[in-house]
Amino acid sequence: MTKKDSFVKFEKVDKSYDGEILVVKDLNLDIPQGEFLTMLGPSGSGKTTCLMMLAGFETPTNGEIYLDGEPISNIPPNKRGIGMVFQNYALFPHMTVQENLKFPLEVRKIPTDEIEKKVANALAMVELQDFGTRMPLQLSGGQQQRVALARALVFEPRLVLMDEPLGALDKNLREQMQYEIKHIHENIGITVVYVTHDQSEALTMSNRIAVFNDGKIQQISSPDVLYEKPNSSFVAQFIGENNQLKGKVKSISGENCIITSDSGEDISALKVNIDNVGDNSLISLRPERVAINSSEKFENNFDAKVKELIYLGDHIRSRVEVCGNDQFIVKIPNSYMGANLKEGMSVKLSWKTSDSRALDLK
Repeated sequence: MTKKDSFVKFEKVDKSYDGEILVVKDLNLDIPQGEFLTMLGPSGSGKTTCLMMLAGFETPTNGEIYLDGEPISNIPPNKRGIGMVFQNYALFPHMTVQENLKFPLEVRKIPTDEIEKKVANALAMVELQDFGTRMPLQLSGGQQQRVALARALVFEPRLVLMDEPLGALDKNLREQMQYEIKHIHENIGITVVYVTHDQSEALTMSNRIAVFNDGKIQQISSPDVLYEKPNSSFVAQFIGENNQLKGKVKSISGENCIITSDSGEDISALKVNIDNVGDNSLISLRPERVAINSSEKFENNFDAKVKELIYLGDHIRSRVEVCGNDQFIVKIPNSYMGANLKEGMSVKLSWKTSDSRALDLK
């Protein structure tokens, strides 16, 4: 892929704040125009530093960042044509909503009649047409975040960056805003780079997710592929709830393998990134892929004991002991047979080979 084939490009980018420790390491990333890409990872993984370099608030130690084929490392933030949405809204408290939206247009010397039209369009986009004369402190948190989003979009930027923009909102409002931002992106087709540590938020909103850890992208893919086909134990554990069973590779046959667990059971699994018999491995298995006391038998069948049952409305979260792991989770649809389970009961667990992913434990 050449520089002009991608709208945003990180090419061999390193970042160090002290000249010794790299917080971003040899980052190579291409983002096509119109994509909603989320940088996801734990605190200190390098995701926010990448966003700050793209915004122009930080400079790469090595490498280059390109926007629409042009290098931008020496271009100041206000000349990059990038909109920015922060977690704390960063609205001017002494200005009305309309004045907050007019500000980025006025500094760009947009004609007055165009300013009025653009402000009206931006407020309609976030459904705040009737709030233009309010002050920010007269708005709820969700309304303030919508104003911040409208201000980032009002001057029709080439790119919008969002740094944990929903972190200050309560759960219900946060989920509502996720869908609103997703729909706005779909409607106007702008390129968005979004930073969060919330994996459910990333799964909900993104076209692709780049999972960061230790300054590097561990895996980048669509939400469904990241969830269903993690390529490392870190990604498997970070994206969604995940059971892990440790063991050694007993045999390899084509795309499948047998892993002998630390407690001695042989588990049939999909060979993801293991190489040799005798290697240490970790099996990744999603809780909803496990059947309990099912008449349908899969390749893996084991005796288990129920340790704990938690009612969660649409499903029952059952913690069981199986293959030497007493923290193994099975999610049972509430309409199924959760009511028949009791703590201390012996049960049969079964799951498909293709749902157990044998990963390198190096």
